Amino acid sequence: MVAHLLRLKLVLLRNSFKRSTAQLIGVILGGLYGLGILGTLVVALVLLGSADVGLIRTILVIGGSATILGWIVIPIAAAGIDMTLDPARFVTFAIPMRQLLTGLVLGGLVGIPGVVTLIASLAQVLTWIRYPAAALTAFVCALVAVLLCVVASRLVTTAVSSMTGSRRFKDINGVVAFIPLLFLGPIIGGVTAGFQSSPGFAASLADVLAWTPLGALWAAPADVAQGQAGLAVLRLLIGVVTLVLFLVLWSRSLAHALVTPPYNAVTKRAGGNLGWLGRFPATPAGAVAARALTYWLRDPRYSASLVVIPFIGVLLFFSGGSAGAFAFLGPITAFLLAWSISADISYDNTAFSLHLSTGVSGRDDRTGRAAALLVFSLPVTLVLTVLPLLLGGRSADLPALLGLSLGLLLTGTGLSSLVSARYTYNVPLPGESAFKTPPGTNFLMFAVQFIGWFVMLLLALPEIVLTIVYFVTGNAAFGWASLLAGLVLGAILLVVGIRSGGRWYDRRAPELLLAVSANR
Repeated sequence: MVAHLLRLKLVLLRNSFKRSTAQLIGVILGGLYGLGILGTLVVALVLLGSADVGLIRTILVIGGSATILGWIVIPIAAAGIDMTLDPARFVTFAIPMRQLLTGLVLGGLVGIPGVVTLIASLAQVLTWIRYPAAALTAFVCALVAVLLCVVASRLVTTAVSSMTGSRRFKDINGVVAFIPLLFLGPIIGGVTAGFQSSPGFAASLADVLAWTPLGALWAAPADVAQGQAGLAVLRLLIGVVTLVLFLVLWSRSLAHALVTPPYNAVTKRAGGNLGWLGRFPATPAGAVAARALTYWLRDPRYSASLVVIPFIGVLLFFSGGSAGAFAFLGPITAFLLAWSISADISYDNTAFSLHLSTGVSGRDDRTGRAAALLVFSLPVTLVLTVLPLLLGGRSADLPALLGLSLGLLLTGTGLSSLVSARYTYNVPLPGESAFKTPPGTNFLMFAVQFIGWFVMLLLALPEIVLTIVYFVTGNAAFGWASLLAGLVLGAILLVVGIRSGGRWYDRRAPELLLAVSANR
């Protein structure tokens, strides 16, 4: 049965190459890339053998730990990347669990990641060739480590299989997977600074990892080379026990997955629960506000902008501390949130027909969408304006920055209410990734975005000028003037934007529906 599973994996991989020429080219390029990495690793490991034992240990423990961690994390970020032997496909076959586990483990090694990991792990034997006992230990530990990689990956995949079929999980996963990209620069910079500022940073990190399941197996050969056989046995036991534990957990998780549907689309709700529709006034504007707010919480294309904001605050904090750019988190947040509804009708797609078929007026539509945004963006803006100033001991700057934040939020919301009723362009369709670039994206989208940002700053120029004058002169009167201008001018421009956008809406409603329907 195990041999049959392996043959099945090979047949499936072979047939996948025949689907299209583009896919075959992609596999060839991926294979060449993997061979290049593998060749580089093998040469590096051979050359590393001439280094000091301590340096060899540090590099192998950190690199090996990263390898095991990658096998664990990547299936979560990219669920289903290798499902040619999906356990769900064997539900109707009475395959003994032990044979199924063995076949899936060996099948996990068939492929570019598995082959590269296996050969690179075994290549460390050449690193320890000067120490025969350490080389033999490295061979055993490499096999256990590779099995641990595959089993851990399969355990994670099986454990989350009940969620991967859920659209909510895919939506959240797509947003969360994008977050590390925001921190890629700070992470690399922080790690580099750690290595530069402390020569013993890498060795200390390796010492910690050597006592974890991630690094224990990679540290055992170094212990043998240094004459510490007892420590080597203990670290080998850590790896073996972890492997056995993961196998037991995977077996139980797999047994449950084979008899349980992966996802049940039926949601249980209490009868009569109308959600936000029951919390807003029973008016056309209230209904639109409830619908829009529901989208903000459930549609990843909207919620992605909310998830990113806290991480912008983290970046600002680490870039300049609480007394630097972090103090302007409030105005930046207000600017981003205000502009987030500038393509509201485009995001509606064909659901916009609900507004036309029910006869919602332009003023009610604009008012409802603006109200849904302000329900959460107003308190968020206030908190993210006040909190950084209090943390930085700059409470005297509060009136000026509050005026700037409120001015940008109210003014921008009014402008977005006008823009979204006048211009539509291609956006990610409902159910697609929030970060997908849709086909047909053209100059109009970029023009609307950049010109809209410029106009928003131009309309908020009084608050911007008063805030700048306050920081230059230190006169508190200009700070309070900024607050007054932000409230008064922002409120006026919000009303003007809603009314003007409402008139555009009433005039162009059929054309808007035609435009968003064509963007499918």
